[in-house]
Amino acid sequence: MQSKPSFPLIIAMLAALAAIALTAYAAWRMSRPALEGAVGPNAVVGASRVVKVSPEIKIGGPFTLTDHTGKRVHDTDFRGRLMLVYFGYGYCPDVCPTELQNIAAALDMLGTDAKTVQPIFITVDPERDTVKFLAEYVPQFYPRLIGLTGTPAEIDAVAKEYRVYHARAKDDVPPAKGGTGKDAESQDYLVDHSAFVYLMGRDGTYLTMFRPATDPRKIAQTLTAYLTDEQAARK
Repeated sequence: MQSKPSFPLIIAMLAALAAIALTAYAAWRMSRPALEGAVGPNAVVGASRVVKVSPEIKIGGPFTLTDHTGKRVHDTDFRGRLMLVYFGYGYCPDVCPTELQNIAAALDMLGTDAKTVQPIFITVDPERDTVKFLAEYVPQFYPRLIGLTGTPAEIDAVAKEYRVYHARAKDDVPPAKGGTGKDAESQDYLVDHSAFVYLMGRDGTYLTMFRPATDPRKIAQTLTAYLTDEQAARK
């Protein structure tokens, strides 16, 4: 005897198929490359795609820190120039040097227009990245790169403004007072941190950000696009 189909079962199967189709479509949309050269506010520029950032998320803000020459500086000191801001630390074994090299390469590609962009390196490890250390560190990457440090409270404050995560790696947390371990007598530790490069406008407002390991050519193209838009607006 042939049984009749169960309508609740059919509905459930159709719902499952619809969910699978929706998931596949979302994955396809996420995997699509962005239009070449696409830039704009609230965008994260990567090597292959642009991802929107909610306009409700505020990135950037006022800060007072100490540069690698020992001078106290404020965010307002950089008004009138675009800023490429990167948070990292000098003892970083690979990611930070790579990002700073990419920034330097992108600025070299701009030629004379590079003078309108100020690259800034803000440490998330002020205990080791002292003024003396940064004075030797930052010139290795770019002559006009400015290194900024400060007290832990000052670094925490500016990191919060830029929504930057940073924390000493769990495996390298020093032992409690009186304890033992490799960090009891050593300063050899890693710092976990987000690694975006922020592009800030001449008035200090957030323009866009670049994913870690973004091709320097993409950074240069994005900077050129903003500079071109500025020139067009002045005409």
